[in-house]
Amino acid sequence: MTTATRTGMLVGAILALTWVVLGFWAFLFVGLAMLVGALVGRVVDGRLDVSSLIGAFQGKRSSS
Repeated sequence: MTTATRTGMLVGAILALTWVVLGFWAFLFVGLAMLVGALVGRVVDGRLDVSSLIGAFQGKRSSS
């Protein structure tokens, strides 16, 4: 199995267990925290340009 497949399986298992053990709202919170953590990780790695992301949310077009 590839690393992405294993990571996806792990994330799915964590979210499923969170839902079963703690309920729906905890599941949503954990999912949101994982999303924020992934975005922060991409910014730190330099794979996500924050200024272009902010421009996209403001409706500005990119020239690239």
